[in-house]
Amino acid sequence: MEKTLSPAWPKALCDPSGRRQAKPRDKGCTMVIDKGLGLGAFADLLDTSGDYIDIVKFGFGTSPLYPLHILREKIELALRHGMTVIPGGTLLETAVKLDLVPAFFHQVTSVGFNGIEVSDGTISLDREQRNELIKEGVALGLRVFTEYGKKIFGSRINVKDFAETAEQDLLCGADLVTVEARESGRGVGLFDERGDCREGDLNVILNVMPNLNRVLWEAPLKEQQVALIKSLGPDVHLGNIPVQDVIALETMRRGLRSDTFELQRTVAVDYMI
Repeated sequence: MEKTLSPAWPKALCDPSGRRQAKPRDKGCTMVIDKGLGLGAFADLLDTSGDYIDIVKFGFGTSPLYPLHILREKIELALRHGMTVIPGGTLLETAVKLDLVPAFFHQVTSVGFNGIEVSDGTISLDREQRNELIKEGVALGLRVFTEYGKKIFGSRINVKDFAETAEQDLLCGADLVTVEARESGRGVGLFDERGDCREGDLNVILNVMPNLNRVLWEAPLKEQQVALIKSLGPDVHLGNIPVQDVIALETMRRGLRSDTFELQRTVAVDYMI
């Protein structure tokens, strides 16, 4: 028997806010952290949530631990879905420590990554080294995402230093500057030991940073995502999103969850999502 296709949902129900861009987008990007998904699970993720993922980060130093053909297949799948795919910043930090930066860049481009993360969450990078890594990535045609902050529990954001670092990173060619929060989202950067947003720190950053549209906030926990969406709007860039939370985050960006219901328009109008 021939199957009958279900009618599409009304556009206003898909995005009651009327604000979400389709991919490729430069507002409200979502970066997902993949901590070791198998090929089948990764393909399922992209089939169900691919429209809402802009950046996939293979977390920490996981990339070299995959069988090479699996790594390449995962990267190719993500690229076909219009995503930027990057290895975790810890891998580049390891390459710096072991004096293997040229080999790192060679392998990154060989296996198909189209972006990298430049960070110093565990090691120390002076400004000159940081500039060189950013510029090398850009010269190779990679999108470069830098990261600000240390991974040490209890570390805070020095707003003046953050603003200066971000400005220099962007001048060197970085696409976005990420605020460190680790995968836990607790006791690092913008979030206290319970994972609550340090509202005072956030308000200072909002008043000092001139390029907030170039900042990506790591926010792995739901309440952190809610706080940032309410403070900066649904077009805030958010990262380190667990793979199982991608669609849930998208509902909050669109006003399809009670936490951000106020984002909805009051009158349904005809618009494209």
